[in-house]
Amino acid sequence: MIDTHAHLEMSQFDGDREDVIKRAGDAGLSLIIDVGSDLTGSKTAVEIAGKYDFIYASVGIHPHEAKEITAETYKEIKRLLTNPKVIAVGEIGLDYYKDYSPRDIQQREFINQIRLAKEFKKPIIVHSRDAKDDTLRILKDEGVSQTGGIMHCFSADEDMAKQCMDMGFYISFAGPVTYPNADKLRRVVKSVPVSRLLTETDCPYLAPQQVRGKRNEPVYVRYVIEKIAEVKGLSIEDIKRTIRLNVCNLFKIGSPDKTGKITYKIKNSLYINITNRCTNECSFCTRVIDPYVQGYNLRLENEPSAEDILKEIGDPRIYDEIVFCGYGEPALRLDIIKDVAKRIKEKGGKVRLNTNGHGNLINKRNILPELKGLVDSVSVSLDAENSEKYNKICHPAFKNGTYEAVKEFIRKAKEYIPEVTATIVDVPEVNEAECRRIAEKELGVKFRVRRYNVVG
Repeated sequence: MIDTHAHLEMSQFDGDREDVIKRAGDAGLSLIIDVGSDLTGSKTAVEIAGKYDFIYASVGIHPHEAKEITAETYKEIKRLLTNPKVIAVGEIGLDYYKDYSPRDIQQREFINQIRLAKEFKKPIIVHSRDAKDDTLRILKDEGVSQTGGIMHCFSADEDMAKQCMDMGFYISFAGPVTYPNADKLRRVVKSVPVSRLLTETDCPYLAPQQVRGKRNEPVYVRYVIEKIAEVKGLSIEDIKRTIRLNVCNLFKIGSPDKTGKITYKIKNSLYINITNRCTNECSFCTRVIDPYVQGYNLRLENEPSAEDILKEIGDPRIYDEIVFCGYGEPALRLDIIKDVAKRIKEKGGKVRLNTNGHGNLINKRNILPELKGLVDSVSVSLDAENSEKYNKICHPAFKNGTYEAVKEFIRKAKEYIPEVTATIVDVPEVNEAECRRIAEKELGVKFRVRRYNVVG
C-alpha cells in the first residue's frame, strides 16, 4: 500500500509519531510521502524522511500560508530541494474556500513555486479548493506538463480531472471517497483510468468512514484502496499494483517490472499474453507506446510455447475464466490457442478469446469450427459502424474488405461458440447506437462498450 500524501510532520503526531510509522510499516505500507505545508513543516518532513527508508518528503508552502512567504522562505525551500529524499514541490495551489491568504498572493506564489519545481525538475503536489478556473489557467499557462504532478485529495468534477490528466497529472483520492454521500466523487473515481490514479490519507485529516471522527493516519489508506477497488470493479491487489507503477513513473522511485508477463491476473480471471503482434494499428491502442496493463508489463521478448503457458496457468479451475488476450492478436498463433485451450478444458477450466476478428483472414480459412468445444465465449472488436470509419480508426493490415470480414466472423461465431459479444471503444467518432444496432439486430450477438484509455 502507498500513501502519497500524509502530514506526519504536524503536531497531531508529536506524541506517538514513531508508533504511527511502525503501524504503517507493519501493515504493509511500502511508501509514504510526507508533505510539507509551511517552511517549518517542510523541514520536519525532510527530517522524518531521513530516518525511514520508506518515507519520502515533499516541500512547499500551502496557499493558506502564501502571505507569509519571503525571499528567505524560497532560499530555505531551495536548500531542502537538494536533499535526495525530497521528491516533489508541494503542497502548493489555491484555496478560495477559506481565503486565509489574499487570492492575488495565492496565485503569485503558486506560480513562483511551479517555476521552482521546473527549475529543480520535480513534480508538484497541488491543492485546489473552490478554485477550478484559476487553478487550470495557471497550470496551463505555466506548462506544468514538463513537471507532472498530483491533484491531491481530489474533490472537483470529471471535467477538471480530465483537463488535469491531459496535462500529465495523476488524480489522488483520500478518505472522502468512502463517505456515504460521496456518490459524485465516486463517479469521478470511475472516470479516472487506473493508470492515472493514486491514493492518500491527507492525515491527520479526513479519516475514512470506517474510522471517521478519529485522527487519520497512513495505515487507514487501506480503506481508500478498498473503496476504489469496489468502484472500479477490480481487486484490491489490482489497485495496489497499479498505484506502485504510477508512483514509480511519476517520482522515479524504484524501477518498474521490465519482465514481460505471459500470464497476468485481473480480478479472478487469468489473461494469456501469447503475442505482441497485431494486424490492426488502432488509434486508441497504447500497445506500442505503453506496455503496461493494470501494472503488468506485457511487452514480450519471446513468444511463449504452449508448455510455458500451461506451466504458469496451473489448475485452471481456480480462475473464473482463462482469457486469450494480451497485447496482440491471439489468432496469429492459432495452434497455441487450440493446444492450450484443449488442455484447459480437459482440466475443467473455462476459456474466453478476445480477438479483432481477423482470424479467418490471417489463417486463410474459417477457423471457427476448430474452436468449437475449446472456447466458451469470444469477444470481437467491431470498433466502428462502417468500413470507412473502421479503416480510419483501426488501420487494418488487410485493407479493403476487413470490416465486412470482421462482421462475418462475428456472424459465423454464433454457430460454434456459446457466447459471442461484439465490442467497441467509446471514442467520439464512433456511433455507439449504430454499432449496437449492428451487433444486436443485424448480427444477433451481445454488445459491450469499452472505455477509451481504460485497458484490462
